Amino acid sequence: MADAEDGRLFELSEEYLALQREAREFAASVRDIAERADEAGDIDPEMRKRLAASGIGSIMVPEEFGGRYERVDSLAVTLAREAFAAESAHLDSLLGMQGIGSYAISAGGSDAVRDEWLPAVGRLEAIAALALTEPDVGSDLKALSTTLVRRDGHLVLNGRKSFITNAGDADFYCVLACEGESYSLVLVPATTSGVSVTKPHQIIAPHVLGDVVLDEVRVPENHRLGAPGEGFTLVLSTLATFRVSVAGAAVGLATAALEEAVRHAAGREQFGVNLARLGSVPGSLATSWTEIEMARALTYRAAEAAARDPLANLHLSSMAKVGATEIAGRVVDRSVQTMGRFGLVQGSKIERLYREARPMRIYEGTTEVILDSLAKQLVKGVTR
Repeated sequence: MADAEDGRLFELSEEYLALQREAREFAASVRDIAERADEAGDIDPEMRKRLAASGIGSIMVPEEFGGRYERVDSLAVTLAREAFAAESAHLDSLLGMQGIGSYAISAGGSDAVRDEWLPAVGRLEAIAALALTEPDVGSDLKALSTTLVRRDGHLVLNGRKSFITNAGDADFYCVLACEGESYSLVLVPATTSGVSVTKPHQIIAPHVLGDVVLDEVRVPENHRLGAPGEGFTLVLSTLATFRVSVAGAAVGLATAALEEAVRHAAGREQFGVNLARLGSVPGSLATSWTEIEMARALTYRAAEAAARDPLANLHLSSMAKVGATEIAGRVVDRSVQTMGRFGLVQGSKIERLYREARPMRIYEGTTEVILDSLAKQLVKGVTR
Protein backbone atom coordinates (compact mmCIF):
# COMPACT_ATOMS: atom_id res chain seq x y z
CA MET A 1 0.00 0.00 0.00
CA ALA A 2 3.05 2.27 -0.12
CA ASP A 3 2.10 4.19 -3.23
CA ALA A 4 -1.39 4.86 -1.94
CA GLU A 5 -0.06 5.99 1.41
CA ASP A 6 2.22 8.66 0.02
CA GLY A 7 -0.53 10.00 -2.21
CA ARG A 8 1.23 9.61 -5.56
CA LEU A 9 -1.68 7.77 -7.11
CA PHE A 10 -3.70 10.94 -6.60
CA GLU A 11 -1.17 13.54 -7.71
CA LEU A 12 -1.23 15.49 -4.48
CA SER A 13 0.95 18.57 -4.67
CA GLU A 14 4.06 18.77 -2.54
CA GLU A 15 2.25 21.16 -0.20
CA TYR A 16 -0.39 18.52 0.57
CA LEU A 17 2.15 15.70 0.69
CA ALA A 18 4.12 17.67 3.26
CA LEU A 19 1.03 18.14 5.39
CA GLN A 20 0.22 14.44 5.04
CA ARG A 21 3.70 13.49 6.27
CA GLU A 22 3.50 15.99 9.10
CA ALA A 23 0.08 14.70 10.22
CA ARG A 24 1.22 11.07 10.12
CA GLU A 25 4.37 11.81 12.08
CA PHE A 26 2.41 13.69 14.71
CA ALA A 27 -0.25 10.98 14.94
CA ALA A 28 2.46 8.37 15.49
CA SER A 29 3.96 10.56 18.24
CA VAL A 30 0.79 10.37 20.35
CA ARG A 31 0.44 6.59 20.09
CA ASP A 32 1.53 6.27 23.70
CA ILE A 33 -1.58 8.09 24.96
CA ALA A 34 -4.06 7.09 22.24
CA GLU A 35 -5.71 4.22 24.12
CA ARG A 36 -6.25 6.32 27.24
CA ALA A 37 -7.60 9.28 25.28
CA ASP A 38 -9.91 7.11 23.18
CA GLU A 39 -11.64 5.83 26.32
CA ALA A 40 -12.11 9.31 27.83
CA GLY A 41 -15.37 11.20 28.20
CA ASP A 42 -13.56 14.53 28.49
CA ILE A 43 -10.85 16.11 26.37
CA ASP A 44 -7.52 14.53 27.27
CA PRO A 45 -5.33 17.44 28.46
CA GLU A 46 -2.09 15.91 27.21
CA MET A 47 -3.55 15.22 23.77
CA ARG A 48 -4.79 18.79 23.60
CA LYS A 49 -1.41 20.13 24.69
CA ARG A 50 0.48 18.11 22.09
CA LEU A 51 -1.92 19.00 19.27
CA ALA A 52 -1.66 22.69 20.17
CA ALA A 53 2.14 22.48 20.13
CA SER A 54 2.11 20.80 16.71
CA GLY A 55 0.44 23.80 15.06
CA ILE A 56 -1.75 21.52 12.92
CA GLY A 57 -4.89 22.94 14.51
CA SER A 58 -4.28 26.14 12.55
CA ILE A 59 -5.65 24.48 9.39
CA MET A 60 -9.12 24.93 10.91
CA VAL A 61 -9.18 28.74 10.66
CA PRO A 62 -8.48 31.17 7.79
CA GLU A 63 -5.02 32.65 7.31
CA GLU A 64 -6.29 36.07 8.43
CA PHE A 65 -6.76 34.63 11.91
CA GLY A 66 -3.55 32.62 12.16
CA GLY A 67 -4.43 29.75 9.84
CA ARG A 68 -2.20 28.03 7.29
CA TYR A 69 -4.44 28.57 4.30
CA GLU A 70 -6.26 31.58 2.95
CA ARG A 71 -9.51 29.82 3.85
CA VAL A 72 -10.28 26.46 5.43
CA ASP A 73 -9.13 23.85 2.90
CA SER A 74 -11.26 20.68 2.76
CA LEU A 75 -8.48 18.57 1.25
CA ALA A 76 -5.98 19.61 3.92
CA VAL A 77 -8.51 18.84 6.66
CA THR A 78 -9.31 15.47 5.08
CA LEU A 79 -5.65 14.45 4.86
CA ALA A 80 -5.02 15.40 8.48
CA ARG A 81 -8.08 13.54 9.73
CA GLU A 82 -7.14 10.46 7.72
CA ALA A 83 -3.78 10.35 9.49
CA PHE A 84 -5.22 11.11 12.92
CA ALA A 85 -8.08 8.58 12.80
CA ALA A 86 -5.61 5.79 12.04
CA GLU A 87 -4.12 6.31 15.50
CA SER A 88 -6.76 7.91 17.74
CA ALA A 89 -10.45 8.74 17.39
CA HIS A 90 -10.05 11.22 20.23
CA LEU A 91 -7.33 13.08 18.35
CA ASP A 92 -9.38 13.03 15.15
CA SER A 93 -12.45 14.44 16.91
CA LEU A 94 -10.42 17.07 18.75
CA LEU A 95 -9.06 18.39 15.46
CA GLY A 96 -12.23 18.00 13.41
CA MET A 97 -14.52 19.77 15.87
CA GLN A 98 -12.25 22.81 16.00
CA GLY A 99 -13.28 23.42 12.41
CA ILE A 100 -16.85 22.14 12.50
CA GLY A 101 -17.60 24.10 15.65
CA SER A 102 -16.07 27.37 14.49
CA TYR A 103 -16.70 27.52 10.75
CA ALA A 104 -19.91 29.52 11.13
CA ILE A 105 -17.89 32.21 12.91
CA SER A 106 -15.53 32.41 9.93
CA ALA A 107 -18.46 32.56 7.50
CA GLY A 108 -20.91 34.76 9.39
CA GLY A 109 -19.35 36.28 12.48
CA SER A 110 -18.86 39.99 13.08
CA ASP A 111 -15.31 41.31 12.92
CA ALA A 112 -15.20 41.59 16.72
CA VAL A 113 -16.40 38.02 17.24
CA ARG A 114 -14.01 36.59 14.65
CA ASP A 115 -11.07 38.50 16.10
CA GLU A 116 -11.90 37.29 19.59
CA TRP A 117 -12.44 33.61 18.92
CA LEU A 118 -10.80 32.36 15.71
CA PRO A 119 -7.12 32.89 16.63
CA ALA A 120 -7.78 31.07 19.91
CA VAL A 121 -9.47 28.20 18.05
CA GLY A 122 -6.47 27.75 15.76
CA ARG A 123 -4.13 27.58 18.77
CA LEU A 124 -6.51 25.29 20.70
CA GLU A 125 -6.76 27.90 23.41
CA ALA A 126 -10.53 27.80 22.85
CA ILE A 127 -12.48 24.60 22.23
CA ALA A 128 -15.32 24.85 19.71
CA ALA A 129 -18.71 23.14 19.52
CA LEU A 130 -21.71 23.17 17.20
CA ALA A 131 -25.08 22.66 18.93
CA LEU A 132 -27.71 21.40 16.48
CA THR A 133 -29.47 18.24 17.65
CA GLU A 134 -32.01 18.02 20.47
CA PRO A 135 -33.46 15.19 22.59
CA ASP A 136 -36.33 14.70 20.13
CA VAL A 137 -34.66 16.09 17.01
CA GLY A 138 -31.91 14.42 14.99
CA SER A 139 -31.77 14.62 11.20
CA ASP A 140 -35.01 16.64 10.97
CA LEU A 141 -33.51 19.88 12.24
CA LYS A 142 -36.52 21.95 11.17
CA ALA A 143 -38.42 20.33 14.04
CA LEU A 144 -36.11 21.81 16.67
CA SER A 145 -37.66 23.57 19.66
CA THR A 146 -34.84 25.80 20.96
CA THR A 147 -36.02 29.41 20.66
CA LEU A 148 -34.30 32.72 20.01
CA VAL A 149 -35.88 36.12 20.60
CA ARG A 150 -34.58 39.69 20.67
CA ARG A 151 -35.18 41.39 24.00
CA ASP A 152 -33.79 44.64 25.42
CA GLY A 153 -30.89 44.75 22.98
CA HIS A 154 -29.90 41.11 23.59
CA LEU A 155 -30.53 37.72 22.03
CA VAL A 156 -32.27 35.36 24.46
CA LEU A 157 -32.16 31.57 24.01
CA ASN A 158 -34.12 28.79 25.66
CA GLY A 159 -33.93 25.08 24.92
CA ARG A 160 -31.89 21.91 25.24
CA LYS A 161 -29.32 20.55 22.81
CA SER A 162 -28.43 16.87 22.97
CA PHE A 163 -25.50 14.63 21.96
CA ILE A 164 -23.27 17.68 21.48
CA THR A 165 -19.60 16.92 20.86
CA ASN A 166 -17.27 18.77 23.25
CA ALA A 167 -20.14 19.66 25.60
CA GLY A 168 -18.66 20.49 28.98
CA ASP A 169 -15.20 21.20 27.59
CA ALA A 170 -16.15 23.72 24.91
CA ASP A 171 -15.45 27.41 25.40
CA PHE A 172 -18.35 28.34 23.11
CA TYR A 173 -21.30 26.81 21.30
CA CYS A 174 -22.68 27.83 17.91
CA VAL A 175 -26.38 27.22 18.60
CA LEU A 176 -29.09 26.71 15.99
CA ALA A 177 -32.48 28.03 17.17
CA CYS A 178 -35.96 28.94 15.93
CA GLU A 179 -36.39 32.68 15.48
CA GLY A 180 -40.00 33.29 14.61
CA GLU A 181 -40.70 31.37 11.41
CA SER A 182 -37.03 30.94 10.51
CA TYR A 183 -33.81 29.56 12.00
CA SER A 184 -30.75 31.46 13.17
CA LEU A 185 -27.30 30.63 14.51
CA VAL A 186 -25.87 32.32 17.60
CA LEU A 187 -22.49 32.13 19.31
CA VAL A 188 -22.91 31.40 23.03
CA PRO A 189 -19.82 31.49 25.28
CA ALA A 190 -19.87 28.54 27.67
CA THR A 191 -19.53 30.81 30.69
CA THR A 192 -22.73 32.72 29.88
CA SER A 193 -25.28 32.72 32.69
CA GLY A 194 -28.00 30.12 32.07
CA VAL A 195 -25.74 27.68 30.20
CA SER A 196 -25.33 24.29 31.87
CA VAL A 197 -24.20 20.84 30.73
CA THR A 198 -25.38 17.37 31.68
CA LYS A 199 -23.94 14.05 30.49
CA PRO A 200 -26.80 11.55 30.36
CA HIS A 201 -25.35 9.47 27.50
CA GLN A 202 -22.14 7.80 26.42
CA ILE A 203 -21.67 5.87 23.20
CA ILE A 204 -19.97 2.57 22.37
CA ALA A 205 -16.76 4.37 21.38
CA PRO A 206 -16.36 6.86 24.27
CA HIS A 207 -16.66 10.43 23.10
CA VAL A 208 -16.65 13.94 24.60
CA LEU A 209 -20.42 14.26 24.61
CA GLY A 210 -23.21 15.94 26.53
CA ASP A 211 -26.45 17.90 26.58
CA VAL A 212 -26.36 21.70 26.67
CA VAL A 213 -29.20 23.36 28.56
CA LEU A 214 -30.05 26.98 27.69
CA ASP A 215 -32.19 28.72 30.32
CA GLU A 216 -32.86 32.40 29.56
CA VAL A 217 -29.38 32.71 28.08
CA ARG A 218 -28.66 36.32 27.04
CA VAL A 219 -25.89 37.27 24.62
CA PRO A 220 -25.15 40.54 22.78
CA GLU A 221 -26.76 41.01 19.38
CA ASN A 222 -23.37 40.94 17.67
CA HIS A 223 -23.15 37.25 18.68
CA ARG A 224 -25.62 36.43 15.93
CA LEU A 225 -23.81 34.58 13.12
CA GLY A 226 -25.01 35.78 9.76
CA ALA A 227 -28.31 37.58 9.28
CA PRO A 228 -31.57 36.58 10.97
CA GLY A 229 -32.89 33.42 9.32
CA GLU A 230 -29.53 32.38 7.84
CA GLY A 231 -28.90 29.57 10.31
CA PHE A 232 -29.43 26.72 7.87
CA THR A 233 -27.31 28.42 5.23
CA LEU A 234 -24.38 28.50 7.67
CA VAL A 235 -24.99 24.91 8.78
CA LEU A 236 -25.05 23.79 5.13
CA SER A 237 -21.81 25.66 4.45
CA THR A 238 -20.24 23.89 7.43
CA LEU A 239 -21.36 20.47 6.20
CA ALA A 240 -20.18 21.23 2.67
CA THR A 241 -16.71 22.06 3.97
CA PHE A 242 -16.25 19.30 6.55
CA ARG A 243 -18.44 16.31 5.61
CA VAL A 244 -15.80 14.94 3.26
CA SER A 245 -13.26 14.96 6.09
CA VAL A 246 -15.34 12.25 7.81
CA ALA A 247 -14.64 10.14 4.75
CA GLY A 248 -10.94 10.85 5.25
CA ALA A 249 -11.16 9.69 8.85
CA ALA A 250 -12.98 6.54 7.73
CA VAL A 251 -10.24 5.76 5.20
CA GLY A 252 -7.62 6.21 7.90
CA LEU A 253 -9.48 3.93 10.30
CA ALA A 254 -10.03 1.26 7.64
CA THR A 255 -6.35 1.36 6.66
CA ALA A 256 -5.32 0.89 10.30
CA ALA A 257 -7.72 -2.05 10.70
CA LEU A 258 -6.39 -3.75 7.57
CA GLU A 259 -2.82 -3.25 8.75
CA GLU A 260 -3.70 -4.99 12.04
CA ALA A 261 -5.24 -7.89 10.13
CA VAL A 262 -2.32 -8.22 7.70
CA ARG A 263 0.21 -8.11 10.54
CA HIS A 264 -1.66 -10.88 12.35
CA ALA A 265 -2.21 -13.03 9.25
CA ALA A 266 1.39 -12.74 8.06
CA GLY A 267 2.76 -13.81 11.43
CA ARG A 268 0.53 -16.76 12.22
CA GLU A 269 0.38 -20.35 10.98
CA GLN A 270 -2.69 -22.58 10.96
CA PHE A 271 -2.88 -26.14 9.65
CA GLY A 272 0.76 -25.86 8.59
CA VAL A 273 0.08 -22.87 6.33
CA ASN A 274 0.64 -19.15 6.79
CA LEU A 275 -2.76 -17.65 7.69
CA ALA A 276 -2.37 -15.05 4.96
CA ARG A 277 -2.52 -17.91 2.42
CA LEU A 278 -5.22 -20.01 4.08
CA GLY A 279 -8.76 -20.45 2.77
CA SER A 280 -10.75 -17.26 2.37
CA VAL A 281 -8.25 -15.03 4.18
CA PRO A 282 -6.31 -13.88 1.07
CA GLY A 283 -9.53 -12.85 -0.65
CA SER A 284 -10.73 -11.03 2.45
CA LEU A 285 -7.49 -9.05 2.78
CA ALA A 286 -7.38 -8.22 -0.94
CA THR A 287 -11.04 -7.17 -0.99
CA SER A 288 -10.45 -4.85 1.94
CA TRP A 289 -7.42 -3.29 0.26
CA THR A 290 -9.38 -2.81 -2.96
CA GLU A 291 -12.29 -1.16 -1.17
CA ILE A 292 -10.01 1.14 0.79
CA GLU A 293 -8.35 2.36 -2.40
CA MET A 294 -11.77 2.93 -4.00
CA ALA A 295 -12.81 4.95 -0.96
CA ARG A 296 -9.57 6.91 -0.90
CA ALA A 297 -9.84 7.79 -4.60
CA LEU A 298 -13.37 9.16 -4.22
CA THR A 299 -12.53 10.89 -0.94
CA TYR A 300 -9.51 12.73 -2.34
CA ARG A 301 -11.44 13.71 -5.47
CA ALA A 302 -14.35 15.01 -3.38
CA ALA A 303 -12.05 16.82 -0.95
CA GLU A 304 -10.22 18.55 -3.77
CA ALA A 305 -13.56 19.62 -5.26
CA ALA A 306 -14.82 20.83 -1.88
CA ALA A 307 -11.65 22.87 -1.43
CA ARG A 308 -12.53 24.69 -4.66
CA ASP A 309 -16.27 25.12 -4.11
CA PRO A 310 -17.82 23.36 -1.09
CA LEU A 311 -21.49 23.96 -1.83
CA ALA A 312 -21.31 23.12 -5.53
CA ASN A 313 -19.64 19.80 -4.72
CA LEU A 314 -21.60 18.75 -1.64
CA HIS A 315 -22.96 15.76 -3.60
CA LEU A 316 -19.42 14.42 -4.02
CA SER A 317 -18.64 14.98 -0.35
CA SER A 318 -21.83 13.16 0.56
CA MET A 319 -20.99 10.22 -1.72
CA ALA A 320 -17.51 10.01 -0.21
CA LYS A 321 -18.88 10.13 3.32
CA VAL A 322 -21.34 7.32 2.67
CA GLY A 323 -18.92 5.21 0.65
CA ALA A 324 -15.94 5.51 2.98
CA THR A 325 -17.83 5.00 6.23
CA GLU A 326 -19.71 1.96 4.90
CA ILE A 327 -16.43 0.51 3.62
CA ALA A 328 -14.72 1.19 6.95
CA GLY A 329 -17.43 -0.84 8.68
CA ARG A 330 -16.92 -3.77 6.31
CA VAL A 331 -13.13 -3.64 6.46
CA VAL A 332 -12.91 -3.54 10.24
CA ASP A 333 -15.43 -6.39 10.51
CA ARG A 334 -13.40 -8.53 8.08
CA SER A 335 -10.25 -7.66 9.98
CA VAL A 336 -11.72 -8.85 13.26
CA GLN A 337 -12.81 -12.06 11.54
CA THR A 338 -9.32 -12.61 10.12
CA MET A 339 -7.80 -12.19 13.58
CA GLY A 340 -10.23 -14.64 15.15
CA ARG A 341 -10.22 -14.63 18.94
CA PHE A 342 -7.38 -12.10 18.95
CA GLY A 343 -9.69 -9.64 17.23
CA LEU A 344 -12.05 -9.83 20.19
CA VAL A 345 -9.57 -8.92 22.91
CA GLN A 346 -10.78 -5.97 24.95
CA GLY A 347 -8.30 -3.10 25.00
CA SER A 348 -6.65 -4.08 21.70
CA LYS A 349 -6.35 -1.59 18.87
CA ILE A 350 -8.60 -3.60 16.58
CA GLU A 351 -11.31 -3.63 19.26
CA ARG A 352 -11.11 0.16 19.53
CA LEU A 353 -11.28 0.51 15.75
CA TYR A 354 -14.30 -1.80 15.60
CA ARG A 355 -16.22 0.36 18.07
CA GLU A 356 -15.06 3.62 16.50
CA ALA A 357 -16.13 2.62 12.99
CA ARG A 358 -19.80 2.19 13.84
CA PRO A 359 -20.71 5.81 14.78
CA MET A 360 -19.18 7.12 11.54
CA ARG A 361 -22.22 5.93 9.58
CA ILE A 362 -24.49 8.07 11.77
CA TYR A 363 -22.83 11.40 12.59
CA GLU A 364 -22.45 14.23 10.06
CA GLY A 365 -25.46 12.80 8.22
CA THR A 366 -26.68 9.21 8.46
CA THR A 367 -26.18 6.97 5.45
CA GLU A 368 -29.94 6.76 4.85
CA VAL A 369 -30.57 10.51 5.00
CA ILE A 370 -27.64 11.26 2.71
CA LEU A 371 -28.70 8.62 0.18
CA ASP A 372 -32.23 10.02 0.17
CA SER A 373 -30.87 13.50 -0.52
CA LEU A 374 -28.60 12.22 -3.30
CA ALA A 375 -31.47 10.33 -4.90
CA LYS A 376 -33.64 13.45 -4.95
CA GLN A 377 -30.82 15.39 -6.60
CA LEU A 378 -30.30 12.62 -9.15
CA VAL A 379 -33.97 12.38 -10.10
CA LYS A 380 -34.34 16.15 -10.23
CA GLY A 381 -31.48 16.32 -12.71
CA VAL A 382 -33.19 13.79 -14.98
CA THR A 383 -36.69 15.28 -14.85
CA ARG A 384 -35.83 18.93 -15.53
